[in-house]
This record gives sequence, structure tokens and C-alpha cells, in this order.
Amino acid sequence: GRLEAVTQQMGYHPQYLDSFLKMQHYLMHMDGPLPFDCRHYIAIMAAARHQCRYLVNLHVLQFLRAGGDPQWLRGLEFIPPKLRNLNEINKILAHRPWLITKEHIEKLLKISEWSWSLAELVHAVVLLAHCHALASFVFGCGCEQDEGLGGRGSLKPLSLGNQCFCEATAGNSCSQELLRINRKRSLDSCMELDSLRERMQRIQVETEGREEMRLLQQDREEGEGQGAEVGVQGGAERHSDLSVGLFPLADPDGEVTGATNLACYTQDPDFGYQDFARRDEDQTQVFRVQDYSWEDHGFSLVNRLYSDIGHLLDEKFRMVDGLQSSAMAKRQGCEPSVFKRGIWNYIHCMFGIRYDDYDYAEVNQLLERMLKVYIKTVTCYPEKTNSEMFDRFWKQFKHSEKVHVNLLILEARMQAELLYALQAITQYMI
Repeated sequence: GRLEAVTQQMGYHPQYLDSFLKMQHYLMHMDGPLPFDCRHYIAIMAAARHQCRYLVNLHVLQFLRAGGDPQWLRGLEFIPPKLRNLNEINKILAHRPWLITKEHIEKLLKISEWSWSLAELVHAVVLLAHCHALASFVFGCGCEQDEGLGGRGSLKPLSLGNQCFCEATAGNSCSQELLRINRKRSLDSCMELDSLRERMQRIQVETEGREEMRLLQQDREEGEGQGAEVGVQGGAERHSDLSVGLFPLADPDGEVTGATNLACYTQDPDFGYQDFARRDEDQTQVFRVQDYSWEDHGFSLVNRLYSDIGHLLDEKFRMVDGLQSSAMAKRQGCEPSVFKRGIWNYIHCMFGIRYDDYDYAEVNQLLERMLKVYIKTVTCYPEKTNSEMFDRFWKQFKHSEKVHVNLLILEARMQAELLYALQAITQYMI
């Protein structure tokens, strides 16, 4: 996948970027429980929850390159029930992860034609959490706005001059093997793009032909000539409606533009974040890290069911914690570790995760109001973020320091979602 705008922002912190890209590459392109086309479709579903066209457009193209069925791009009604059943935990993890229970896990794993295996589900959960958190970063750093008027992005055909998502890290300790693989992927993509565009157009023509034949056959069976004519016309109109947002299309400049209708990838669009502190009394209690933590519980479970992903995730969590933040902390009059922990714990607090050894009064002392508003918006409803918010908070801080805050948001949010999901899986297994 090509993430130029993301890698450009993360490039202010090259060590973290290297760690992020290794995990991203492993998650999307290396051996794992899920087929490659399904991985990209799950990413589409996750990004659509936050209306993130940048990521949806990216994964639509990658989905097709992985041999995915273009019919799936019509929306959730056109995908296999097994994938569609993932919609519920996608929705919950994206907005109110504290609501996920072992019953949600059991429903997906129960023995049936469309059941998930534990390994597949863990892979899917990591994908969902990764893309939800990455959507926060995309909006938080303005990558979505940079995609063009109204946020409607375009995916330019790859050329020899373009960087693949990993080449941006050249010279920053990214492994040569990973670079070699992705350079080859970029070269292959150059040759594939024309044939991909032709295949998309051919499939669309064939699909329209099959749809009309099906409708004609249906009307003939009804045996009413006049009704048949009306049925064909109505069917064509319905087919036209369904085609909205179906295929990436080539514009006059040769660009491949992404899906225009994100609503087809979501159900229950009104379901969104609600303040955890205002939850009903009978809902989930506060999540205490002392009872279930990433280090003591989540890491071992995810690594056992999806080999090596735990190490890559753990490296990423540690990398963001180790980033230099002395300038930011100095401006706030505190130690770097204190300042970063304040941001991390504030984000986890919004998702109902509490640390018994932390004095939450520090959050109000460390984080000024505009910063807290920014963090909450990017974390909980990133689609409401705009470039003005990025410019307004911390006017005296450097761009790289603002990116650092967004990296903390990305990782803290991802870990929060993983903690809830992995705890539910653990409870199911017990």
C-alpha cells in the first residue's frame, strides 16, 4: 500500500516510522490467517466507520490488485456473510470498545458455515484496531484534507519515480529485504495498472450484461410483456444506483479515483462515540489495567494466535514511548515521561481504561484545554477534525511535536481497542 502522506508526516520521527512500516507490511502483505483480499476489505470497513476516504481509496485499489471480487465494492450486502458478520465488532471497537463481550466473540466463532477461527479473528481484530487508529492519525495530521477538495482523494498510477510506502524509510534502518520486496511491488504495480483498469471496465460491462439478462429472465417468468418492459427499466435504474461507489474509475488525466460512496461500507451510521463517564450504570465497569494489561496478557495471546504480530506491535508501542519529547515537556514545565504518560492515560481514560497508580488530577495540570479538545476529537471522532484545529492547538510548538502527539493518539487508541477485544477473547477461551 502507498501511504505517502502518512509516511511524510511520520518521517519527522524516522525510528518510529521504520517500526510502523514493518508492522503494516507484515499485517497486510505477509503470511497470516486471512486471505490478502479480505485483509484489504476489512481495512475498507474499518476506515469507512470514520469516513476516511484516504484509507478507503488506498485499500480499494489494493483489494483489486490482490484479486478481490469487484462486486464486493458495491457494499456490505454483496460480501460473504462471514465478512459481513464482522460489522458488529467493527462498529463497537471503532466507537465504544468497552461494549465488546465474550458473546460477540462466541457469535463469530460458533460452528457454522460462516464461522471464524480464533487465529482469523485475532488477525481481523488487529486489522480493525490498526485502521481505526490510523484514521485518527490521517485526520489529525491533515492527510485527509490534503487529498483534495472535499476530501475526495485520488490514487495516482504508480511510476518509477513514486515511492512505495516503505521506500520512504531508505537509510533509516528499514531492512534491505523489505525495501527490495516493496521496490519490486512498485515495479509490478506499474505494469499491472493498465491491465487492472481494463479488467475493471471489462468486469463492469460483463456485470451489467448479466444483470440485464437476469432481469429479463425474471420478467419472462412473470409472463407479462408490459410488466417485463417496466421491470427491465426499473432494474436498470436500481443497478445504476447500486453502482454508485462501486468501481474506482479512470479520470481524463489517467488517475484512478477511489470509491465515492462510503455509506455502502457501513451499517448503523448513527452509532458513534459516547462519553464513557456518562454510561448507564448497568453497562461495563471501568477497565483496570492491573487486571488485564498488554504486557502481561494481551501480548502473549495475540502472539500465540497470530505468530510474531505481538512482537511487532510491542516494538511500536515501545518506540512511541521512547520518542524524544524534551521540548514539549519543557514547555509544559514537567519531565518528558510525565508529559507523555499524561496524554496516554487521558486517551485511555476516555475509553474507560484506568491505572490505579496514576493521579488523574495531573491530566488537567499538564494538558491545556485546547490540547485536550484536540486529543479527544482526533481520538473519538476524527472525522470531525479539520486543519484549523491542527493549526490552533499549541501554536508555539513545532510541526514535528504536533505529529508526536498524533503518534501517541494512534498508539494509545490502538492499544485500548486491542485490550478490550483480547480480554473478550480471553474470557471466551476460559
